[in-house]
Amino acid sequence: MPSTPMQCLRAFGCLSTWAAGALAPGAASAVAPVEALRVPAQYQLVWSDEFDRDGLPDPLKWDHDTGRNKVGWHNNELQYYAGPRAENAVVKGGRLVITARKESLTAAADWGGQRYTSSRLLTRGRADWTYGFFEIRAKLPCGLGTWPAIWTLGSKGGWPDDGELDIMEQVGSDPTRISSVVHTAAGHAAQGVLGAVRVGDACRKFHRYQMHWTAEGVEFGVDGFAHMRYPNLKLGPRAWPFDAPQFLLLNIAIGGDLGGKVDDRIFPVAMEIDYVRVYQLRPPASPAAPPR
Repeated sequence: MPSTPMQCLRAFGCLSTWAAGALAPGAASAVAPVEALRVPAQYQLVWSDEFDRDGLPDPLKWDHDTGRNKVGWHNNELQYYAGPRAENAVVKGGRLVITARKESLTAAADWGGQRYTSSRLLTRGRADWTYGFFEIRAKLPCGLGTWPAIWTLGSKGGWPDDGELDIMEQVGSDPTRISSVVHTAAGHAAQGVLGAVRVGDACRKFHRYQMHWTAEGVEFGVDGFAHMRYPNLKLGPRAWPFDAPQFLLLNIAIGGDLGGKVDDRIFPVAMEIDYVRVYQLRPPASPAAPPR
C-alpha cells in the first residue's frame, strides 16, 4: 500500500481503502458497514422533491439533459435521453419513475441511431449546493445492461477538474453491489476513488442512498451506514475541487463501458425514487436586538 496520501491518490481505489477501509470488489460481501450516518442535528432541510404531484417532473426543479443524443453519450452508452416524456420520466403514486425502454425515436431531430430510450434528470440551472447531507430513497432496476446512477457534478462545467461525486452507481450484471465513486483531476474514470457495499435486495426494496459532504471530506452510505470516506487531505484543487457548488443528477444509462452487454428481454425497466432531500448547516441565529 502506498505510504503517503499523494501516492495513494495516484492509485486506483487506494484512498478509500487507506482512509476508511472501503470494500474491494472481491470482498464487498465479506465486511458489513459499521458506521452510522444520519442528518446532523444542526442541519435543516433546504431543498427537496417529495414527488407528491402526478405528471411530468417539476420543471422548476428538474431539467432533462439531452445534449449528446445526436453525437452519442459518454462511456459508449447506448441510450437516447428523452426530453419531457412520461414514457421515460413521470411522477405517479408519490414516486418518480425513470424508465428505460427498447425503442428507437427515429422522428426526433436529435436522434443518433439509439435503440433504447431513457431519462437523465438534473438540477443544473435550478439548484446546486456547496456541502450538505443528501438523501435519496430509491428502488433500483434489475436487468443485464442497466446502469442507474444518483450523482453530482461541478456547476462550473469542467470535468474532471470541477469534480464528480457518485452517491450511488449499480449495474445490472452485479445488481447487489452498490458503488460510490469520487472523480477529480487527480484521479478519474478508471482511476477514480471507489468504495462499495452489498445490498442484497436493492432491486426489490427501497433504500436510502446518502452522502454527507463537508469542507473536511465526503462520506457515502446506505440506510444510515457509511461504506466510504473521501477526506480533504489539503492537497490542492486537483484532489479536492469540492469547495464549490455541485448539482444533482438521476438517470439510467444502458450498456456502455460499465453497463456492458444488454439483454433486450428486460425492457421496460425502471428506477423508482420516493424522495430527494438536501440538508445544510443551519445558519446561526441572529442576536436579539437590545431593548429600547
